[in-house]
Amino acid sequence: MASPANNVYPVRQQNRRERLASILERDGSMCIWCRCDVDTPLVRATTEHLIPRIKGGPSWLENEAAACARCNGARGHSTLTEWATQCRQRGWDPDLKRLVMILESLKARILRDGGQRRARPYLDSQLRRLRNMVD
Repeated sequence: MASPANNVYPVRQQNRRERLASILERDGSMCIWCRCDVDTPLVRATTEHLIPRIKGGPSWLENEAAACARCNGARGHSTLTEWATQCRQRGWDPDLKRLVMILESLKARILRDGGQRRARPYLDSQLRRLRNMVD
């Protein structure tokens, strides 16, 4: 534990509910995949890990977006680009510009703070592919 003398205290991580509230404030209450309104009585908002935890993705705001429970569950183990393509085939308009923006902020945080070695290759490849889909 840090001592009060040097005024350095550990920063408390936000829990899932607090992170979701921060994400909704940052991005608005819209699913990143199907663009339906989330956090309504009929549509439950969830936190979508863009870089999956199994690929080394952290539970940071920079790695999460708001998604409806349907899209979050349906994505399963699809990559971001695979799922974006499937969304388009279903007639949805995923918010790829916002997706790229969130991933770029994740990349910047990793460069600033270090770590996340397992997530970096996946992040770089998905970011490159998504940028090509936006152009």
